[in-house]
Amino acid sequence: MPGGHLQTLHAALVASRPRVTYRRERWDTPDGDFIDLDWLDSHSRDDKRPLVALFHGLEGSSRSHYAVALMAALGATGWRGVVVHFRGCSGETNRLRRAYHSGDSAEIDWILRRLRGHAGAQALYAVGVSLGGNALLKWLGEQRVAARDVIAAAAAISAPVDLAAAGEALGRGFNLVYTHHFLVTLRKKTLAKLARFPDLCDRGLLLRARTMREFDNVVTAPLHGFRDTDDYWARSSAKPLLGAIAAPTLVINALNDPFMPASALPRDSEVSRAVRLELPASGGHAGFVSGAFPGRLDWLPSRLLDFFRGTVTAA
Repeated sequence: MPGGHLQTLHAALVASRPRVTYRRERWDTPDGDFIDLDWLDSHSRDDKRPLVALFHGLEGSSRSHYAVALMAALGATGWRGVVVHFRGCSGETNRLRRAYHSGDSAEIDWILRRLRGHAGAQALYAVGVSLGGNALLKWLGEQRVAARDVIAAAAAISAPVDLAAAGEALGRGFNLVYTHHFLVTLRKKTLAKLARFPDLCDRGLLLRARTMREFDNVVTAPLHGFRDTDDYWARSSAKPLLGAIAAPTLVINALNDPFMPASALPRDSEVSRAVRLELPASGGHAGFVSGAFPGRLDWLPSRLLDFFRGTVTAA
């Protein structure tokens, strides 16, 4: 159940959280904003090792448990790693009115193309978790074969590829605990922006928002060019594009993910031959705790690295 998943994940975090040292770099965006990237600095940066870029989930960061676990595994393996922060998620408010959203494949595009230069002659791999996973899959589906000129392979973890199904699930029952957690920081960030842009949104409606549907209708949708929540969720969902993906891609969604009903998860018939679809019975939302209580968080990084190594062998 969701409550049990939260307790198990928290125990695993306390028991096995590795230490990771980052070096921060700021990039200006094409539209005059900025993003911050945290580079894994366990080894010096050079052009002789593969590079793995991670796009985090809603209100995530380089300190999210899955980011730390993956970067620690990369450091132990001798690979390079970088966590890309979406706008406003690195601890500093971004410059523009806009923020980030689940379907921002244009943001994924320019970032990966710039990272392609950092990778040099070596392979560039992309990982997206939750919101970042949906945006990455959307980019892969839109780019089709062209994506293979940028990345060697990709992986999406706990991606809400059907945003309407995920949004409705987050608006019910125990899942409102997760929603409240997200809204605390989303509301705080939006209020800070309202001080700079008084016409950003309706303050009263913002303060009254209790579900992701309500928040997206007041803030996310209008800020990013969508008519309303339904338009945003429909146009940003990656599920309709999974059949067009041409780059080797691993998609992992647990059947007990509280954010995504099993009935809304993609089927083999809905993905291309380039997509490896894995639907484990357990794992919750981006948890995937393994071993005896309190558990470990090493299963997911190991699976990702095995998949990426396998794509090199297959090629």
